Amino acid sequence: MATETVSSCTGSNLLQPISKIINLPLDQVNFVVCQLFALLTAFWFRLYLHPKKTSPVVRHVVATLLGFYLALFCFGWYALHFLVQSGLTYSIMIFAGLEHMHRYCFVMALGYLSFCQITRVYVFDYGMYSADFTGPMMVITQKITSLAFEIHDGLFRKEEQLSPSQKILAVRRMPSLLEYLSYNCNFMGILAGPTCSYNDYIAFIEGNAYQPKHLESNGKENGKYKQSDPSPKKDVIYKLCSCAVSLLVYLSVFRICPVERNIDDHFIATTPFYTQVLYLYLSMLATRPKYYFVWTLADAINNAAGFGFNGYNKDGTPRWDLISNLRILDIEFATSFKMFLDNWNIQTALWLKRVCYERCPYNPTAATFLLSAMWHGVYPGYYLTFFTGILMTLAARAIRHNVRQYFLGSATHKLIYDVITWAATQIAICYTVVPFVLLAVGPSLKFYRSWYFCIHLTCLLIVFALPVKPRHLRLKEQHSSLQQAPAQTEGAVQNSHSATDNNCNQKRKAT
Repeated sequence: MATETVSSCTGSNLLQPISKIINLPLDQVNFVVCQLFALLTAFWFRLYLHPKKTSPVVRHVVATLLGFYLALFCFGWYALHFLVQSGLTYSIMIFAGLEHMHRYCFVMALGYLSFCQITRVYVFDYGMYSADFTGPMMVITQKITSLAFEIHDGLFRKEEQLSPSQKILAVRRMPSLLEYLSYNCNFMGILAGPTCSYNDYIAFIEGNAYQPKHLESNGKENGKYKQSDPSPKKDVIYKLCSCAVSLLVYLSVFRICPVERNIDDHFIATTPFYTQVLYLYLSMLATRPKYYFVWTLADAINNAAGFGFNGYNKDGTPRWDLISNLRILDIEFATSFKMFLDNWNIQTALWLKRVCYERCPYNPTAATFLLSAMWHGVYPGYYLTFFTGILMTLAARAIRHNVRQYFLGSATHKLIYDVITWAATQIAICYTVVPFVLLAVGPSLKFYRSWYFCIHLTCLLIVFALPVKPRHLRLKEQHSSLQQAPAQTEGAVQNSHSATDNNCNQKRKAT
C-alpha cells in the first residue's frame, strides 16, 4: 500500500502496461511519452497560437498550463516544488533591493534545489520510486539565477560596467508573475530544458524573434519583414532522426558494455591494462547516446514551437541552434578537454560561465566546477568527478599554452598533435566521469585505485611543471597591449567591437 501511495504521488500509472511490455521503468516511459506529446503540441502551438493570431498573454497562459500538466503527469504532486521554488524567488525579486537581489535569489534557488536533492536521496527510501523531480528543478534553478543576474545588470549596474554579452542579456524591466512562470515552466522545456535567456524567450512569445534576424535569401536584410516565418521542419526532422539513432545505439550497446564492469574484480585481475583502457572508452561511449537522445529531443520540441531561430547561414538557410545543448560530432572528435565541455550541455556551460566564471574574482575555474557539482546533486561521485575535472582543465590548459605552438609548423605535425590530443582527451574524459556514473564513493575509488590514480598524478605533475599565468594577469597583458597600440589600430579595434555589438544585438545572442 505504501509503495502504491508513493507511486501515485510521483506520476501517472496510466502507461504501466506499456512499461511492462517494453520492459522499461515507468518514469522513463512517462518522460518519453510526455516529450512526444510536447512535440506534437509544439507544432500546434506554432501554427494555431502564432503571435499574429493571438496575444502574448494567451501564449504565456497556454505554455504554462501545458507545462504544469506534463509535470504533474510525470512527477505527481512533487511538481508543486517547481511552484514553491519559483514563488519564493519571485518574491525576493519583487521585495528585495536590486543591489543584492541576484545573490539572494541565487542562494534561495540553489539552496532549495539542494534541499530537495538531499531529501530525495537520503531521507526518503530511494528504492521505492525512480522518478526524479529534481531534474526539472535543475533547469528551473538555472533560469531563476540567470534571470536574477540579468535583472541586476539591467536595472542596477551602469552600462559601462557590463560586458558586451551582459548588455545583450540585461533585462530592463521586472517580469510579471505570468511571464516569470511561463519562462520557468513552459511545456517546451519543463521536463528537459534547455535553459535559454529571458530576452530570447520573451521575443519568441511576443513574435519578435524573427525580425532582427529576418534576411532575404540573397543575404540582405528585409526591413519590412514581409517574408513568411522560417520553417523549422527540416531541422526538426533531422533532430528526430538523430534521436532515433541515439536511442537505438543506447538500447543495443549499453547493456553489452556496462560501466560497472570497469570495477569488476575478475575483469581487473584478468584483463590487460590496454584492454581495460579500450573497454573504459567503449563503456563510457555507450552511455552518451542517452543524453544525446534527451537533449536533441528537447531541442526539436522547442524548434517545432518556433523557438530557437538563430539567423541565416550564408546560403540563406535558417539556423535553429539558438538554444541547442550539444554538438555530437564535436564531442566525439574533441581534441581538448575544453572543446569537449564547450560542446557538451552547452546551455549549462553558458549558465556557469555567466553566473560564476565571469563574475568570480578569485579562482573562477575551481568555483565553476564546485558550483556545477552542487547543482548536479549530492552524490559523492559528482564531487569526485568535478574535482578531477579541475585538475584535467588546469593540466590541459598548461599543455596547450606550452606545447601546442611546437606542432603548428606543418600540416603533418598538426595532424599528429590532433590525433594524440584526441586520444588523450577521450581517455581523460572517460576517466573523469566514471564516478559521475557510479555515484558512490567506494566503487569510484576502487576504479581509480585500479588505475593507480595515474591520470590524477600526471595532471598534478603537468600543472606544477608547466605553469600558466593566472587569468587576471593574462587579461591585464591583453589590455596593456591594446593601450600601447597605435591610435589607428585602436580605432580599428573599436570599430570592430562596435560592429560586433551591433551584430550581437541583431542576433540577440550572447557569445
